[in-house]
Amino acid sequence: MSKTIVITGATRGLGRSLVSMFAAAGHTVIGCGRSDGHVRALRTEFPAPHDFKQVDVTDATAVSSWAHEVLSRFSPPDLLINNAALMNTPAPLWKVPADEFHSLLDVNVKGIFHVIRAFVPAMVARKTGVIVNLSSGWGRSTAPDVAPYCATKYAVEGLTLALAQELPNGMAAVPLNPGIIDTDMLRLAFAGGASSYPKPDAWAKRAAPFLLNLSAKDNGRPMTVS
Repeated sequence: MSKTIVITGATRGLGRSLVSMFAAAGHTVIGCGRSDGHVRALRTEFPAPHDFKQVDVTDATAVSSWAHEVLSRFSPPDLLINNAALMNTPAPLWKVPADEFHSLLDVNVKGIFHVIRAFVPAMVARKTGVIVNLSSGWGRSTAPDVAPYCATKYAVEGLTLALAQELPNGMAAVPLNPGIIDTDMLRLAFAGGASSYPKPDAWAKRAAPFLLNLSAKDNGRPMTVS
């Protein structure tokens, strides 16, 4: 059965690879990203019924407007994936610039909040749908020089598990650790060591079926793509 899938951070990395896998499997993918050029490229490669728009998840008004437009044209999402995120430049916490710390909070935590407020009421009204918030191994453990990223991903875990307790029967909220993947964010943290890990496309081949199989039985379960 074809699903309606909404995903943030759809233009790069894990999000971009998931778009390809979901579309190839016959699902309708609705995504957003901050780069107009990347969004236009997605529109060209994945025309209707798919839909992509330039949206900054830190802008609550823009997210609300996007959701209103999407929900006026499509059914509420069967699968909502909050994937957009930033990594800090590795440094001891006391050396992290304040504006960089604020940016991580704005995207990694507030961005998820804005998207949930915009899309989840329609899902709750229908009493079906799965919300997946991308966490990290660093949302369940810590490492030096990435304290801001750890803080935001721990927040994602707590936010998602609390949300799971608020949803009606038939729905699920899942904090998902994607595993260690060779993305731009990992290269920022691991430098050359990132290349020894799987590429996003290889990861998406495992992750897409995993995500599509999530259901109400998984509500409130912290999960990991092995």
